[in-house]
Amino acid sequence: MATAIPIVPIHELAGHVGQSVTVRGWLYNRRSSKKLHFLEVRDGFGIVQCVVAEAEAGDELFARAGTLTQEDTLGVTGTVRAHPRRAGELELAVTGIEVLARTVAPYPISPKEHGTEFLMDHRHLWLRSRRQHAALRVRHTVVRAIRDFFDERDFTLIDAPIFTPSACEGTSTLFQTDFHGQPAYLSQSGQLYMEAAAAAFGKVYCFGPTFRAEKSKTRRHLAEFWMVEPEVAFADLDGAMDLAEDMLCSIVTRVLGERRSELATLERDIGRLDAVVKPFPRIGYDEAIRRLAEAREARRDPAAAPAPQWGQDLGAEDETVLSEGFDRPVMVHRYPAAVKAFYMKRDPLDPRLALGVDVLAPEGYGEIVGGGQREDDLGRLLESLREHGLPQQAFEWYLDLRRYGTFPHAGFGLGLERTVAWLCGLGHLRETVPFPRMLTRLGP
Repeated sequence: MATAIPIVPIHELAGHVGQSVTVRGWLYNRRSSKKLHFLEVRDGFGIVQCVVAEAEAGDELFARAGTLTQEDTLGVTGTVRAHPRRAGELELAVTGIEVLARTVAPYPISPKEHGTEFLMDHRHLWLRSRRQHAALRVRHTVVRAIRDFFDERDFTLIDAPIFTPSACEGTSTLFQTDFHGQPAYLSQSGQLYMEAAAAAFGKVYCFGPTFRAEKSKTRRHLAEFWMVEPEVAFADLDGAMDLAEDMLCSIVTRVLGERRSELATLERDIGRLDAVVKPFPRIGYDEAIRRLAEAREARRDPAAAPAPQWGQDLGAEDETVLSEGFDRPVMVHRYPAAVKAFYMKRDPLDPRLALGVDVLAPEGYGEIVGGGQREDDLGRLLESLREHGLPQQAFEWYLDLRRYGTFPHAGFGLGLERTVAWLCGLGHLRETVPFPRMLTRLGP
């Protein structure tokens, strides 16, 4: 009785060298000469070159291979062997092709150059390209690394609601919707709910979609993005910074260990990521303002925007200038309380400052982590709500966390898409998420 030929995923072909196997997938590209067809077949795990030689395949199989078009669905059978020119790569010497389905029209995304809008309109197909596939593979590994990091440290995953009754960070960036006759908003953050959960479980995190309605078209903004938000009971600002530093190092190590081939596809300079080790530089807001002033003076560019003055928040350009002096993420801490959220605890040594931190990625990728210590004093939190013009009634449940067993605690939020963009060396967040939602894009 003949042995059945196994169906093998491309990433497992190394275990079948010299054997006959079948790969099922889609035709990514075809190059042909008089005597040879080179079929690049992808199966979702990788791409393998399948060589159809007329002398070995025979006239009928060779002719059929020449009719195949991009994205035809195939079952390709052949012998696994080493690629003759690329060390470490494998190919198939084809002995059979089963056409499982033909495309009904020419595939719209070809190897030629396409404009960004065209590619975004065809995002559902663009995902199949090498670079997009590689970026989303890295995203997958980052998500697993984050979950493993917190799970291994005894954090409890607590899912925060997406519908919320009030703002967490600012009313100007809320998406409002109707919730059975009453106004509700799409969540900006799960943090307030994690503070409640930290009182029950000690160390918690949520990981899910969040929404911002700001009318921004920059490469750093999406209307819908994912955040992981840990919260830790009895932690202070330094504890939050230590946790963020450990998490980022863990993520980078995991990506370098598992996704080097994808990073190579993205032409990422891996040496830049190898430099991401502890300790990260930590500079106060005052030092950041001084560094920015010195950098503006050194450039002597009359067209450059003026350096921020003390008391102003840092913009995207400021973050880029600051990060240029470091080969790893830099932590900027103790911003003026006036530019931070109402729940930030004041620095007892200087009440003008909030015990918060922003972690800026190197190479100009901007803020990837924002967090700090939370205000645990009920009276001070009530004052902060009034100063920010927020209605106390909407936060009564949050104030209960200070009325009944208040405690010091801290945490942060990490933006998944910004982190993936930095790790992959991508120029825009739209390539870090399968189906991006931006100011001018709601589909596909």
